[in-house]
Amino acid sequence: MRHCLAPLLAAALFAAPAFAQDTSGPPPAGVPGTLDVSGDRITVAAAGVYLPDYEGSNNYRFTAAPAAIGSVKGYNFTLIGNRASINLIRARPGPGVNFELGPVGVINFDRDSIGQISDRRVKALGRISTTVELGGYVGINKTGVFTSPYDTLSAAVSYRTDVGGVNHSYVITPSINYLTPLSRKAAVGLFGSTVLVGRRYAQTYENVSIQQSVVSGLPVYVAHGGLSSYTLGGFATRSITGDLLHGFKIVAGGTYSRELGSFSYSPLTRVAGTPHQWIGAVGLAYTF
Repeated sequence: MRHCLAPLLAAALFAAPAFAQDTSGPPPAGVPGTLDVSGDRITVAAAGVYLPDYEGSNNYRFTAAPAAIGSVKGYNFTLIGNRASINLIRARPGPGVNFELGPVGVINFDRDSIGQISDRRVKALGRISTTVELGGYVGINKTGVFTSPYDTLSAAVSYRTDVGGVNHSYVITPSINYLTPLSRKAAVGLFGSTVLVGRRYAQTYENVSIQQSVVSGLPVYVAHGGLSSYTLGGFATRSITGDLLHGFKIVAGGTYSRELGSFSYSPLTRVAGTPHQWIGAVGLAYTF
């Protein structure tokens, strides 16, 4: 799905950097001593993902998603599936508040491959070209919130616009994340987000023209911009070797999304699919 996969994997992988923010206070339960968090740190991962054929589909498929997340000289970056971003504000270690600001880019693959869509009616609507969406994001996070000096609460909002000449519109995504380590080897977290899109974006992915209605059997439909969905999710990660800061770990999580507005009432959702969307992911990561 266009908006849910990257936050799911990013939240799970962020457990290691968040755990590394502070060594001054007592460690979480089950964590003896202090943690060596000096130097750069990078986590790479590969996950198997179970997700809808397209946003609004009630048919599901498996796919693979690569990921990398880390910090180099205090500058954090993420590369999650089809999404990449970098924070241009250097993070300060220890409990407290950090601000985030930087570029973000997404390659939008939704309905760009007819062969991956099971429903013949949606197939008949035709292919939508892959597009590139570029923009930026701002955010704030606080380490040391509820459970220990290590838990982190963060909020951000991103803005992207089409530079590939496909939907000629924009996507705005506010999000909030919370994660906490349970021990030196395990962490869990929750996150939520909403998506706001422009009129042309909605019409590109949800409209059904008269000609498309004839060949597909779906009713004619004209979409409008606005809120397109909200997402709630959770994740967990568990070290296999080493701890959250070093070695191999299992990452897993899931999301529930509800299509809203024009996306909810589109024939692609109401007739050929469902407004209730699920994603599940499990993968192997390595931090070095």
